[in-house]
This record gives sequence, C-alpha cells and structure tokens, in this order.
Amino acid sequence: MCLTALRAYAAHTYVCEELTDEPLAIDSITHALDEVLVVAQHSTREIAPVQELGGGKLRRLSVYSVADALRYFSGIQIKDYGGIGGLKTVNVRSMGSQHVGVFYDGVQLGNAQNGTIDLGRFSLDNMESISLYNGQKSSILQSAKDFASASAVYMRTRRPVFEGSEKDHWNIGMKAGSFDTYNPSLLWEHRLDSLVSSSVSAEYMTTSGRYPFTLRKKDGYDTTMVRQNGDVEALRVEAALFGRTARADWRTKVYLYDSERGFPGAAVRESPGQFSHQDRQWDTNAFAQGSLHYDVSDFYSVQMLAKYAYDYLHYLSDPRLDVSTMYIDNHFRQQESYASAAHLFTLTPWWSIAASTDIQYNTLAADLTDFVFPTRLTALASAASSLEWSRLRMQGSLLYTHVNDHTRLESANAGTLRRVTPTLLASWKPLEHADWNLRALYKKVFRMPTFNDLYYTFIGNANLKPEYTTQYNLGTTLTLHNEGSVLQRLTLQADAYYNTVKDKIIAMPTSNQFRWTMINLGYVEIRGLDLALQTEWALGATRHTGRLTYTFQKAQDMTDESSPWYGGQIPYIPWHSGSLVYSGDYRQWAWNISFIYTGERYESVANIAENHAQPWYTTDCSLSHTLPLSIGTLRTTLEINNLFNQQYEVVQCYPMPGINGRLKFGLTI
Repeated sequence: MCLTALRAYAAHTYVCEELTDEPLAIDSITHALDEVLVVAQHSTREIAPVQELGGGKLRRLSVYSVADALRYFSGIQIKDYGGIGGLKTVNVRSMGSQHVGVFYDGVQLGNAQNGTIDLGRFSLDNMESISLYNGQKSSILQSAKDFASASAVYMRTRRPVFEGSEKDHWNIGMKAGSFDTYNPSLLWEHRLDSLVSSSVSAEYMTTSGRYPFTLRKKDGYDTTMVRQNGDVEALRVEAALFGRTARADWRTKVYLYDSERGFPGAAVRESPGQFSHQDRQWDTNAFAQGSLHYDVSDFYSVQMLAKYAYDYLHYLSDPRLDVSTMYIDNHFRQQESYASAAHLFTLTPWWSIAASTDIQYNTLAADLTDFVFPTRLTALASAASSLEWSRLRMQGSLLYTHVNDHTRLESANAGTLRRVTPTLLASWKPLEHADWNLRALYKKVFRMPTFNDLYYTFIGNANLKPEYTTQYNLGTTLTLHNEGSVLQRLTLQADAYYNTVKDKIIAMPTSNQFRWTMINLGYVEIRGLDLALQTEWALGATRHTGRLTYTFQKAQDMTDESSPWYGGQIPYIPWHSGSLVYSGDYRQWAWNISFIYTGERYESVANIAENHAQPWYTTDCSLSHTLPLSIGTLRTTLEINNLFNQQYEVVQCYPMPGINGRLKFGLTI
C-alpha cells in the first residue's frame, strides 16, 4: 500500500481606433475613411523577475512539451518521471510544484485533488509564448488568483493574424521519431469578419515509449535494459473564438485532452527487470473558458474571466500482471467552476488602483473506501495600487482568501480558513537614457492543503495547516542596443533571492507501513542567484541569437535542529544548474543547438554518499529548411536529442532516453 498509494496520490495587446473625416470641400462633399485598427505589442518595464520564450524561439527548441521548454529558464527544476509518457511537474526556486500557478490564456489551470499540473500534456504546436514570473505579473489589472501564487507560468496560445483579404490559414504537421512516435497535427484559422476570427487545433500522439538505457547495479556492473510500459496514446482538441474592437478584446476557448498511458515505474537496481510495472492510467481533461478585457474609458477598465472544467482519472494496478503491487482500480472525477472580475481605475497619469474578486467551487468524487466526497468554496479579493513616476515604479497589493470545505462526514471537515497576504514591488531606472532597471520584491503567500492531503482515505489529515512561503528578491536588468553593429542587442538579468517555506506538508508512515498520513513538519530556507544573458547579432546575411542561464541554489532543510540532516540540501535541488541555447538562420535555413546542465544533488533529506546523484547534461540540435510552394510553405526539421547519449535520471530510478531523433514536416497554407 505504501508505494502504490503514493503512486495514486501522486501581451496583452492594445488597439487604437482611427476615424478620419476629410474637411468639407468647396463642393460640400464629405469623404469618410473606413475604420483602421492599429495593433501593437504592449511594452512595459517589468517590476517582477520575468523570463519568456515565444514565437520562433519556441519552435526551434528540440522539445516535446511545455515542460521541456521550461527547462531553459533559470531557477527551474523539472521533475520528469521518465520519457514521453512520464509525469512532468515544475518547481520554481525550490518552493514546490504546488506553489506554481499555471495559467492558460489568462485563466489558471486547477487540480484540487493533488495540486499539481502535468505540463507534459500541453503541446507547443499552438503555443505563442511561455512566460515565467517570480512573484507576479507587473500589471495590477489581473484576477485575484494571479496574486495567489509564489510564482506563475503563463501559456498563451496563438491568435490568428490575417493580412489583406486573407480568410483562412492552414497548418498541417506530421512528426515521426524514435520509440515508435507518431504525432500528426492540424491547425485551421478562419476570419469570420473584420473583428472576429476562429481557430481549431487538433493533435494526436502515439508512442511505444520503449527505449534502451544503461543501469548500473549495486554490485558495480552495468546492464542494458529496455524501458517497459511507457506507451502513450493521446488526443488534444481546442477550438477558440477571438474578438477585438477599439476598446474591447475577448476570447473563448474549449479544450479536450484524452489519453491512455502506462506507468513505467522505477528501475530497481538490486533486481533489474524483476518488476514489470503494468500500471495504467486513463485521463480526460476538458474545460470551457472565456475572457474579456474592456477599456470603458480612459479612467476605467474591466477584465472578466469565467471557466468550467471537468477532469476524469482512472488508475489501475493489477497484481495479476505485476506481483509487486496490490490491486487498485480507482476512478476520480473533479469539477471546477470559476468566475473573476477585476477593475482598474487610472486616477492620474502616475497613480492607478485596482480591485478584483474571484469565486471558485471544486468537487471531487471517487470510489475509494470511506471516501468523504469533499467540496471546496474559495473566495478571493485583492486590492492593488501602482505608482509610476519617470524612473520609479511601485506596486503594492493585499489578497484576502476565504476557503470553506464541506464533506459528507462532518468530523472529517477541515473547516473554514481566512487569511490576508501582502505583496510589495518596486523598480527604479537609475539613468534616464540607459535601459537599466533595479527591482525589489517582497511577497507572502500560502497554499491550501489539497483534497488528497486532507481527505485521501487512510492518508489524509483534516487538521493540516497551510504551507506559507515568504519571498525576498533583489534584481537588475540591463539592455544594450546597437542596431548598426554586429552585436545588435545584449540583455543581462540577475536576481538574488531568499525564500522560506513554513509548515511544509509531507507524508509520513504510521505504525502500520501500509497506512501513511500527512503532517506539517517542514521548514525550508532557500538562498539563490539567477543569471540570464541574451544576445542578438548579425554577420552578413546571417542572424544569430544566444541565451545563457545559470542558477545557484542553497535550499536547506531547517526543520529539526536535533536531526543529523539539519541544514542539508533538500532532495533533487542541485547547487548549480544552467543552460545554453544558440540559434541562427540564413535565408531558408535555420539551426539550433541547446545544452542543459544539472549539477550534483541528493535524492533524500539524508545527504550521504548512498543518496548522492551525479551531474547530468544533454545536448540537443536541430536543422530546419523552409521551401516556398505555390500554395504556401513547407518547413522540414530534423532534430537530434541527447546527442552524446548521456545516461541520466532526473528522478531516482526513472531513467531518461538516450540519443533519439525526430523528423517534422509542416505545411502552411
């Protein structure tokens, strides 16, 4: 029960309108010009630390999903449980994956059951940009939930852009690669009229997930094995409507993801190949959401969000197929309803205030023994203010959170919780004519225990307290421009931070090893440094970009002074990590080389030799060619991942693939 239970537990854009009437001529005839919409990317001086990948940079990376792309950000740790089909979660600055808010087209993705979002199920085919904010966005016109996370990942999907008389865009893609991977995709964009457009995106992916890996046994010799039960079959379908007027910007979206996959399980060094790991999981995730941004006047703007989501999970572990496990055949059904309204008042050119209110209702049903069928009503309210002078910007906000749980068994109810948490941000530009900014951040937030933490049968603890995080950040960004030289742009970003996590929720065994329980036991202190250097340069007809990131983190477990492991590095957090990405293009050719490094770390709170994990690194490369055709363009890309066939594990006993390749074809009409 111990292992199997833990397995189951486990730009903005601005729009201007120009209406021009010619003056009356002598013959008194009036000529009226048609309405003109001018769209420009909003540029702002960010107060909070932010990293972004978008457009061509995303397409050039040799990555399968959003989780793979996030590895190129500093301060990030991705937990990858093996290959294409493995669970992928993100941890920012060592505060835990459940402190990371994940937003999809402006609305947060939720999982009240376990609090984690599997980023492996989000494709890059329809993605316009991915941004990572430490703290929160610089805009104060945002939902209350935007204020409620220690860090946030924002995924924005592609919005149709038409030129002239264009009415339709088609993008037909096919990817085939190692491990019997086949991945066809289709994108259709249609202009309904001058202000409204639609988009339909569909993608199917199948893979056997079978790849060879080298395993070093405890007695010292290596053996080669093939990863088993890592197959995946998944379908993703999205449809969206987009509208834009001179003062309003709205979009609606429906999303469906349906998959069946195997869980390859851990590769046990003492007995390689003994456990067949035949666990299976079926997922259906669907949601419908909408957003509206409306500038009512120069003084007042409003943003409204709404969403309904349904998630189904079926987990099967059958001892008739795998004698190492016990029988589990569980079905979970989640529902979420969410609405938000945010208001911005521009009192003066230098002073704005905002207020937002959110309401969310979650339910969870399961066929577990003695399950209490919890529901949760969450209400959030925020108040924020922004002051901006010529070279100084300041923001402050207060977030009020009210959470009320209800269960069928009243004695198991966690009750009602009310909290107020603050945030302060500041940015200063020391020199008027230099693109150089200094910034500071203080933020205190908490996360509620999940339904699994509180109510999972034989494991949950209804008396759990929330986890609290406190963040301090000092940073700077310097950008140099020189369009006429070889080095056209250079941006340096540096941030030093100190974070704490209090009342960390962990799983502990009871007197019965088959029954675990959740307790508040942890206190962690994190000290870190994030560096990022980005360059753009031109040599003749070729253009080049480079991005270098480095992270140092000292994340210490300070829970128990009497423990021999007091002050040790927490599991899976390396002291040193970084990435290097180089891209170039020449006429119809484009190429990309990327390198990721993760330094030594420990796989347990006990920082001893037996738990020491060696550093690992991977090198990926790609080459693309664009061929103009009479009906459009054909883009062909060859990718080689893990070029030097490194044998490594992101999570202990979950080996990752060695060298592998992928060939992509994309026809744009």
